[in-house]
Amino acid sequence: MATIKDVVNMTGISRSTVSRVINNDPHVSEEKKIRVLKAMELLKYTPNSAAQSLRNQKTNTIAVLIPELTNPFFAYLLDKIDVAAIEKNLQLLVCQTRYDKRKELQFFELLKTKQVDGIILTSLENDWESISAYTSFGPIVLCNEYSEEAQIPMIHADQLYGSYLGTKHLIEQGYQNIALCCGNDERPSKLGKDRLTGYQKALEEFGLPLCGDWIFQDISNINGKTPFEGGRQLLRKIVSMKNRPDAIFTGSDQVGAGIIFEAKILGVHTPCDIAVMGFDDQEIAATFDLTTIRQPISEMGELTLKRLLDLIDQKEIVQSFDKLPLELVIRNSTKVCPKAKA
Repeated sequence: MATIKDVVNMTGISRSTVSRVINNDPHVSEEKKIRVLKAMELLKYTPNSAAQSLRNQKTNTIAVLIPELTNPFFAYLLDKIDVAAIEKNLQLLVCQTRYDKRKELQFFELLKTKQVDGIILTSLENDWESISAYTSFGPIVLCNEYSEEAQIPMIHADQLYGSYLGTKHLIEQGYQNIALCCGNDERPSKLGKDRLTGYQKALEEFGLPLCGDWIFQDISNINGKTPFEGGRQLLRKIVSMKNRPDAIFTGSDQVGAGIIFEAKILGVHTPCDIAVMGFDDQEIAATFDLTTIRQPISEMGELTLKRLLDLIDQKEIVQSFDKLPLELVIRNSTKVCPKAKA
């Protein structure tokens, strides 16, 4: 009985390419496909249907890589992806990376070993060069985070515009000494860079100086701190400064809420002593009366799953960009203050 090895020997084509022909891979050249099929006919070689079925079988399971399940933004995003998955009779395998590069790469082995049909990546810990090889094992979609090097679909909000919109709002309210809380050096990302660019753009547009002492790293997720605790610590740092900002645009509602909470303890008035703006529009933003930038989480989750299913069905990796709009939500933490207007 003929084997796949006999087909390889007759054609001089590699075993992996012969296997791709047998499994109807569209990326094999027509010339090689004809040679393989002709050899199979001459040798009367029939593929093992059970093994072939196992290789082609879908798991109907999608892995979603989340940096931290306790962060409400990622919890809400995961919920929206799950709702969309349920409608398609798919299951989600939730993988918490804890912002760990090694853990992130370990989860990609699920795709390599065919334990999942695809991966949704909501943050990016490794550089794209370390991840790109896994695209040959199945579809990957970036959601929320994005990379200039990635050759895959990316669904995210317009972070540069969102940061510009928030900073511009603070300036129009009368604040001129505006701080920014953005990403940290341990996790440089395009998202963080775009938020910094949007902030700088608004300052330049209104002729305001950029003060390096007022650009703070996001101190959450370091040494076990929650974003809320990070916000509290950040305000204590600001209060100790001789040259203080009169407003701060934070990277998340959790950080912003922590700042407002600590301000009440320290007797710092919000917004007259310091105006505070968040990002995301989580429930905690309404609780703390926090002005913020609303992210379209529902649309992001639904579109991400759609893009991944398109890849699974087409079995082809295609680069695409879906940039979703953001919205300014004004609350009392940035209202016009006589001190700011003076």
